Amino acid sequence: MGSLLSISDIKDDVKYILDLAVKIKAGEMEEKPLEGKTLAMIFQKSSTRTRVSFDVGMYQLGGRAIFLSSNDLQMGRGEPISDTAKVLSRFVDGIMIRAIKHSDVEELAKYSDVPVISGLTDLEHPCQALADMLTVKEHLGDWKGHKICFVGDGNNVCNSLLLIAPLLGMDMSVACPKGYEPNEDILMTAREYADENGTEIIVSDDIGVALQDVDVVYTDVWVSMGDEAEEAQRKIDLSPFQVNSDLMSIANDGAIFMHCLPAIRGQEVSADVIDSEKSVVYDEAENRMHAQKAVLYYYMKD
Repeated sequence: MGSLLSISDIKDDVKYILDLAVKIKAGEMEEKPLEGKTLAMIFQKSSTRTRVSFDVGMYQLGGRAIFLSSNDLQMGRGEPISDTAKVLSRFVDGIMIRAIKHSDVEELAKYSDVPVISGLTDLEHPCQALADMLTVKEHLGDWKGHKICFVGDGNNVCNSLLLIAPLLGMDMSVACPKGYEPNEDILMTAREYADENGTEIIVSDDIGVALQDVDVVYTDVWVSMGDEAEEAQRKIDLSPFQVNSDLMSIANDGAIFMHCLPAIRGQEVSADVIDSEKSVVYDEAENRMHAQKAVLYYYMKD
């Protein structure tokens, strides 16, 4: 069975899941393969794309999804996560959780008898990375021979991209100020994957170095949910890393711009970039549903 808490959990099946997503999006898979199945969706953090894409995706696969906020669960009033996992496992066929702490999702998966799918934690965002790579393939034709650069705060999205890029044969660089580097353990694992697959991982506070030979420029908000107390300092530290036309000009001709959304125009990205023809952010957002349908099929079929 297993669960999806990290891209590393599907290290050997990333391409298979993305191939599934392509077929599902093209209408080439069986209709309603999850008929009669139910997905519990736990939200400790608010969401637009995660909520709607999982809900609609589950419906299109023939199943149903149940939305559960912290206010809807006894877990929000102190019930142990282990008890919640054991009880929900008696009712549903899978659990998706958008959580504050990665450790909570690990505990949920430890005690659950059904698959647990991470819809985001403070450490990783695996479903976003899958949707991103589906989008890259659609626009660039393949992953091999291409390079992606994440610009800004080395956050959960950056961490998952670092893990998935080398597994698909992509080089990756991270352009970030000192103190905003990706998680050290994930970076070590990503470099192991890169060595195994003949790709390269670069982390630099020099934007010019990080953006050399880049085909995909990716950024995210500077102040994630939970980082509000650091907002003023983050804006100061990250302002030189705004993705604007000058920065995009360093990347390869034909480079595309990506952002997991929501975006704040005028902060991490200028309006003339995110609203330009180079931007594929809405394709990327749509692909959350197709990639997640593949994940749901992979974990919940049979």
